[in-house]
This record gives sequence, C-alpha cells and structure tokens, in this order.
Amino acid sequence: MVEPARTVEIDNEQARVASWRLHVLIEAGYPIQLAERLAHSEIDLHRAVELILRGCRHETAAEILL
Repeated sequence: MVEPARTVEIDNEQARVASWRLHVLIEAGYPIQLAERLAHSEIDLHRAVELILRGCRHETAAEILL
C-alpha cells in the first residue's frame, strides 16, 4: 500500500510533468485545448514537436499521435 505522503508526492510530480509537457506543446504552436489533451496523454512529446517542425498540421499530428 502506498502511504498518503508518497501519493501526494507522486501526484505533484505528475502535475509538474504534465505542466512542462503542456508548455512544450504550446511553444510548438499547438492550440491550448489540443495541447492540454496531448500533455495528459502517453504520446511521445518529441515526436509531437517533430511532426509540427516537419510541417504537419496540429490536428493531423494529434490524430497520428493519439
């Protein structure tokens, strides 16, 4: 069983990671709602940015990634 303090620590870390991922996706030009959806998923963040750098539309990139 996970101790309550450890659970809060894990939740905080997950929130920090999701926040960082959201920032990276917004910097890559993803619209906020799409960036939020992707940030909280298991997609490959580097691939998400790479697709945009190669000229892929944000919506198309999201379809590929999800």
